[in-house]
Amino acid sequence: MRVMADGKQRRKSRKVSLQVLFANDVVGVKTEDILAGKAQLPHIGEIDDYARGLIEGTVKNMSEIDGKLVSVSENWALDRMPATDRCLLRQSVYEMLYVEDVPISVSINEAVELAKEFGGDDESHKFVNGVLGKIAKELEEE
Repeated sequence: MRVMADGKQRRKSRKVSLQVLFANDVVGVKTEDILAGKAQLPHIGEIDDYARGLIEGTVKNMSEIDGKLVSVSENWALDRMPATDRCLLRQSVYEMLYVEDVPISVSINEAVELAKEFGGDDESHKFVNGVLGKIAKELEEE
């Protein structure tokens, strides 16, 4: 039961992290202000430790993460990607690269589920899955 509860909590944390990263990317609200409670975003739930780690880690490692995304995203510049997909991919790549206790397959599955929930069109989850699958393959080869 503990694993299931932890998994559900992490899904909530990923959702909150995605919303914070989206607010930063699209609206320009600084993640530091959100984390410090200076910027109130009423639709965003509680920022727990896991969400905070995803947010801070994604922002801190953004240039490396974006480099990975650009290298596997054929015909897609980052600024041309739908904002939700871009933020979700960044968060997921951070988790794949830096969160050791989460298997890569879990990161990908969670991202696909969030893309189904928040993605802008019917193809969003397929796009996210394809990009993350390419990164996973690269990581396996390293």
